[in-house]
Amino acid sequence: MSCIFCKIANKEIKSSIVHETGRVIAFDDIAPQAPVHVVIIPKKHILDVSGLNEVLEDIFSAVDQVAGIKGLRDSGFRVVMNKGMSAGQAVDHLHFHLLGGRSLNWPPG
Repeated sequence: MSCIFCKIANKEIKSSIVHETGRVIAFDDIAPQAPVHVVIIPKKHILDVSGLNEVLEDIFSAVDQVAGIKGLRDSGFRVVMNKGMSAGQAVDHLHFHLLGGRSLNWPPG
């Protein structure tokens, strides 16, 4: 499989892992858009939001754990998921971005 996120999940590509369970892995983004920018993915290849029900609880449990690890629970953070190229989805593997560590403007983009 040529999916870069599957390769990270399978530890074929080295990454800075922040949190990991049996079904989810979270790692620092290689091109951070905020002081804290962590990507959270299911280890199983799920293309996009259409497969979200299968891992929803695991993903948001990881969001909470990563926010705690990164010290963002009190100051706040943003969770972003993109669907499709025009929304900015660059990797065809369901993933969430957890951003924080600075004031995040609205609207984004």
